[in-house]
Formats: sequence, structure tokens, C-alpha cells
Amino acid sequence: MQINPDFSLAAHNTLALAAQARAFARVESLDELRQARVWARAEGLGILPLGEGSNVVFAGDVDALVMQLASRGRQLLDSDDTTHCLRVAAGENWHAFVTWAVGQGYSGLANLALIPGTVGAAPIQNIGAYGVELEQFVEAVQVVHLDSGVEQTLSAADCGFAYRDSIFKRELTDVVVTAVDFRLPLKAPAQARYPSLAVYLEAQGITEPGGMDVYNAVVAIRGARLPDPATDPNAGSFFKNPVVAESVAKALAGQYSGMPTYPAGEGRIKIPAAWLIEQAGWKGEQRNGVGVHPGHALVLVNYGANSGARLLELARAIQLSVQERFGVALEMEPRVYGEVQGAAQGAGQ
Repeated sequence: MQINPDFSLAAHNTLALAAQARAFARVESLDELRQARVWARAEGLGILPLGEGSNVVFAGDVDALVMQLASRGRQLLDSDDTTHCLRVAAGENWHAFVTWAVGQGYSGLANLALIPGTVGAAPIQNIGAYGVELEQFVEAVQVVHLDSGVEQTLSAADCGFAYRDSIFKRELTDVVVTAVDFRLPLKAPAQARYPSLAVYLEAQGITEPGGMDVYNAVVAIRGARLPDPATDPNAGSFFKNPVVAESVAKALAGQYSGMPTYPAGEGRIKIPAAWLIEQAGWKGEQRNGVGVHPGHALVLVNYGANSGARLLELARAIQLSVQERFGVALEMEPRVYGEVQGAAQGAGQ
């Protein structure tokens, strides 16, 4: 393991934002993680775990050891007539794992194909798409506490999963995920009722889809809708879809005909953030080298500013605009790190 001082993070976040880390280390095993932790404590530095940088905004330089988890491995822990339990290392690419799992005949994960990032980052965000959330398949999450070095196994119940949320974003931020245990069903029916997914499959003449059909459909839909970070630096969906009281949704629907809504539990309604942003006039807007993608209003793009501060200024302007017009608060999905510089001071808080 090599410790790299004063390390540029521009190539380690999908928004391609300019930022320097006090130090950077790529760790591929638990032993290397322990070594990095000991080094950081000796230097008086905090540790920022990082996967592929697909859900982060570097608002400025990071005064910490940025520790990139690059561990690999997939292990069958146990199986029975209905499920298999797999342990997957945190550094595994998420989409590559889903592709492999679907190809092996494991059910459930096809709807989560083409989501960027690593396996270790997936439970932190409780990733979800096309009617499926990760928490449905998590058996346990393996972590190391950065302050003490203690290793711990957290059950799915311990993780406090919620919509795009988990205990790792709240009470338990000082841990690094080292592996995730998945309980995957065998021969379970494909989950293909999500509207856009069902429409796509029907257009393809697929009336009884299997897991591979759903996987191919999700890859096609996401590939067509979302820009490639390699050409348009972005962090995917930048805002969560807001969940409001049913009475609020009904009042808004009375004002704005055609507003799409989705049930989100008893008395709660989910409104697509992309629709709110587009209706507020932000789709395709560019300013100060950042902007809203013209093809998808939920995606913010770095058009050359390379500044997290500028990106956060745009995000705050969108939030204020949507709040003023609809009375609905938008919450950012990416996690914000680093010292905010210039006019956007405090924008990431």
C-alpha cells in the first residue's frame, strides 16, 4: 500500500471536480485498511472512505486521508432450496456484480443494473431503481469503525434503511463498509411492473419477462436517459424524489394538471424531482461552467467549471426555485465533502 500526499481527486469523482486530498491511499485488503488507519491516526488525519466517486461532491480540498476501497471478491456463504447468500467485497463495481449475478441465475438485482459506484457504497445510499431497493436483498453489512478499528457485522435491521438513506448517513458515519452479504432468491418472478419498465418490455413483445429480460431493459432505458460521466461529468440523480403528504400532493395536482405521482406508503406520495425541476424552468440551463442536463433535469453536469462550489450554488438555486414555486423541498443525493471556497461558502451544509 502506498500513501500519496497532496493528491488530486479530479480523476476520482465522476463530476471531475478539482480538489486536493492531504493524502490518498488505495487499499485492497483488510490488512491494508488497518495500515492506512494507523498511518492516518499517527498523522492526526481523519479518513474519508471513497469508492468510485459517483455520489460525492468535492466542494473544495479535503483535509484527510482519502482511502479508496479497491478490494475484490465474491464468496458463497450458504444456500438452500430458495436462496443463496453471497458476500461481496466493497471494492467490487456494482454494475459488474449485478451483471454477473443475473448471468448466474440469481434473482432480484436486475432492476438495479447500471447504477454507478461500488458494492460498498450501495448500502450507504440504499440504492434503488425501477421499483426495487437494495435493502430487500441485504443480509448483513461488514464494517470497520475508523476510530477504534473494531470490525462489526450489522444486520439489515441494524442498517436503518429508508428511501435513499441508511444509518451510515446519520448515526454511523465513522465506519467504512468492507463487504456486503446479499440474500438472493432463486427462481423468483422478475419485478417488471414499474411503469417505464413495463412499457419498454411490452414494446419489445416480452409478455413474461425473466431476469435477463429485465436486466437488458434497464440497461437500455438507463443508457438512453442518463448521460455518460465520461463525456458529461455528473453524479447521476442529484436530488431525491420528494415524498409529501397525500393532501399536499392533491393540492398540487389541482394546480398543475399532469403532475406525475407515485404512492409512497400510507398517506404519502412521491413526486418526481425531475418534473418539478423542469417545470421550474431549469432543464438545459447553464451558468458559471455548470448546468442542468438538457435530456434529464435531475442530472447536474460539470461543463468545465471544475468547481464544487459553483455546482452547489446551482443546486441551491434550484432548491430555492422549486421551494418557492411548489412549496416542496428538494434534498440532494450526493454527499458533500471538502472546504467550500469563494461565494458558495457553506453551500454544502
